[in-house]
Amino acid sequence: MTVQPAMPKCWRVETKPHKFCPGCGHGLVLKALGQAIDELGIQDKVVFGCDIGCSLLSWDFFNMDTVQTHHGRTNPVITGMKRANSDIIGVAYMGDGGGYAIGAQHLVSSATRNERITAILVNNTQYGMTGGQMAPTTMPGQKTETSPYGRDAETTGSPTQGPEMVAAIAPEGAYVARGSVANMKQLKGYIKKALEN
Repeated sequence: MTVQPAMPKCWRVETKPHKFCPGCGHGLVLKALGQAIDELGIQDKVVFGCDIGCSLLSWDFFNMDTVQTHHGRTNPVITGMKRANSDIIGVAYMGDGGGYAIGAQHLVSSATRNERITAILVNNTQYGMTGGQMAPTTMPGQKTETSPYGRDAETTGSPTQGPEMVAAIAPEGAYVARGSVANMKQLKGYIKKALEN
């Protein structure tokens, strides 16, 4: 049995412990991403882009080329880099706001064109960095700062089902998955497959 190191080799040790809130899943998603990068041996090829919101706290996570983008613009920035240099492996990392709200048009366009990038969206079901407001992915009945009685689908619509939306519009051969930090082995496998796709 192979034992995983406590931290992926592609992480910057000097920037740990990370800045995410206790209990937040971002650190675990980034660990799974780091492990996948280490296992594939692609650290020198990856360009990591992070969005505004909680995901911006990942800007100094990795010892590899990193760019922080404007809110919701991570997919087009990484797409442009990939088109300019097809040898890179582009990773666009964002939260539910950056992917399913202000950046939804860019996610949809990237999926429709089957851009050769990996988009990772972390769904907190709320806007955690700015006080816990309702997000496109807030569940019916879920209480947030802007829905103190719970999300009412009749007045605010149903939550965005991100992976299903992307799968419905993406061309054949595109890889779409939904993972959870509750199953790190599966999550790492999904991310690894996305990086290889």
